[in-house]
Amino acid sequence: MAEIKDAELNAQIEPSAETPTEAPAALETTSNETSTQEVSAPDVEVAAEAAVPEENNMAETPEVETADAPAEAEAAVETTTAEAPEAEATEGTEEKALEEAAPEVGMPYFKTFAEVIDHAKAIVESDAEISSKDEAALKSQFYRLHRAANEADYQKYMEAGGDPESYQPLACPEEDEFKEVMAQLHSKRQQQQAEIEKQKEENYTKKLGIVNQIKDIVANSDDINRSYGDFKQLQQQWQETGPVPQDKATDLWKSYQVAVESFYDTLKLNNEFRAYDFKKNLELKTALCERAEKLAEMTDVIAASRALQDLHQQFREIGPVDKEKREEVWNRFKAASTIVNRRHQEFFEQRKKQEEQNLADKTAICEELEQIDTTGLKTFAEWNTMTDTITALQAKWKTIGFAPQKMNEKIYERYRAACDKFFSQKTEYFKKVKDTLNANLDLKKALCEQAEALKDSTDWKATTEAIKELQKKWREIGTVPKKFSDTIWKRFNAACDAFFDARKAANSGQLNEMKANLEKKRAIIEKLKAIVPEETQEDLRDLVHSLQDEWSEIGHVPFRDKDKIYAAYREQIDRLYKYANTEASRRRVNRFKNEIKGDGNRLRERLVREYEILKNEIKTYENNLGFLNLSSKSGNSLIEELNRKVEKLKSDLQEIVQKIKVIDDAAKNEENKEEQE
Repeated sequence: MAEIKDAELNAQIEPSAETPTEAPAALETTSNETSTQEVSAPDVEVAAEAAVPEENNMAETPEVETADAPAEAEAAVETTTAEAPEAEATEGTEEKALEEAAPEVGMPYFKTFAEVIDHAKAIVESDAEISSKDEAALKSQFYRLHRAANEADYQKYMEAGGDPESYQPLACPEEDEFKEVMAQLHSKRQQQQAEIEKQKEENYTKKLGIVNQIKDIVANSDDINRSYGDFKQLQQQWQETGPVPQDKATDLWKSYQVAVESFYDTLKLNNEFRAYDFKKNLELKTALCERAEKLAEMTDVIAASRALQDLHQQFREIGPVDKEKREEVWNRFKAASTIVNRRHQEFFEQRKKQEEQNLADKTAICEELEQIDTTGLKTFAEWNTMTDTITALQAKWKTIGFAPQKMNEKIYERYRAACDKFFSQKTEYFKKVKDTLNANLDLKKALCEQAEALKDSTDWKATTEAIKELQKKWREIGTVPKKFSDTIWKRFNAACDAFFDARKAANSGQLNEMKANLEKKRAIIEKLKAIVPEETQEDLRDLVHSLQDEWSEIGHVPFRDKDKIYAAYREQIDRLYKYANTEASRRRVNRFKNEIKGDGNRLRERLVREYEILKNEIKTYENNLGFLNLSSKSGNSLIEELNRKVEKLKSDLQEIVQKIKVIDDAAKNEENKEEQE
């Protein structure tokens, strides 16, 4: 809102009608004071003492078009309505501002485009005079609604994560019709103005003729008393004639005043007529005082101020009153005017104060918005929380009214820039996240295709590992767009489930077979346990070999029973082979005893060499077993095989030891025999 100067708020119209020798002043103003500048009532009435009193309306004001209210104050109110950004105020605040302006523009507050257009059409179709304020107010209200609609749409667009640079304002379908109607209204107003100017020129000619007629009456002074009625009729015609061009008004009015003064100077009025004029004028001015005093009770201070200007104009146009009442009636009228003008000034001062507070409140919101740091926002939840904070500040902004006009647009631009910065950063973040989500979606689609290619495989072990690897990769990939999340997961899960369901169905038959194999192997173990080597008539090794062949032909057993059943089997095999090996070794040693002939030293050396070889071989195996026991958890079968080899080598080593002993015993017996001989 434009800043209103104190002088503009204290505008007063001085009643100069009682001073016929001077042209009436325009709107007199005080400077930084609430009361009207006091003007002393005239001390004398021109030609009153020597004239015969009659009804006097000679104090005609110049026919100029003066503003009904302080010009700049009125412009300020209208500017506030027309130019302030509509998105800044809530509907209530905006409506209040326009309602305050309504008395000045003479127009109601509209809420829809249709109401504005219909009102404009009604003005065009009516015969009423169209003012520039009407035209400006219609444009102001129409584009206020347009801006409000755009602001609401823009706010919704930004809250949804839109890009400010890509935003396209809403089109207004009613704008073409509105412009067409306003063109008609403007054309009609121009026609009216042309007619008014033409009428003013005619009025000027008519009033100039009235002045000349009064001069003619004065020039014929012999018949001036008889011409009083003609003079009063000319005065009435002057009053009834409308305004004249402004550039000619003052000179014409001065000419009229001179002519009227000349008439009264020439006319010798009697005291009765003079008293009658003064009494009538006093009644009229007293009535104006009463009307001015009632204006102080009006709640609409702007309308009251405008009405006061009209009363001042009427006060000036009324003729003089009795000298004794002159100052009293003027002081009463001036006192009532002072109250109205003080309320008018206080109204604008309060509005100015409120606008300054609004500016401070909006500045604080801008500072809070500008201090928001988005660098630490890494998740949707954090961005949404911050968006709620921004939305709350925007809601608070809408509850604050207008700032001073010179700062209103600037503070709004600052506020808009801070909001746009946040929503631009949010848009950029969401765009990056959207790209990431789409990339994740592509990766998961690829996994779905791989899983679907494997779902019909019957290579259970290899495919199981492949499916598990795909599931691991799936977990490592981030989220996908929400609208695809369930669909893509169901697709992948369906492929995995299809494979595992098929594997489960296949494994259920294998499990029964494995259980049957387990029972068969248990039966073989029982057969092995039942073998007593000392009592076996048939060849022990052949018997064991046949049971081993039978064992080998049996398939897999359940995994959990695998090690246990094999340990029991191995225990019995080792028992029998140990006995068989021991018995075989014993037989070989006995045969060795019988086969020793000649010099046994060479044979003994060979056996000793074999002994050392076996001993080193056993040592090597035992070292390897030590490493395997420390480093391997999955080499049990290899360890068992090595242990059996070590046991076999030890058995062979023991057999060599016995053979060496046989050689040594034979040599000793030979020596004893030689000694006896």
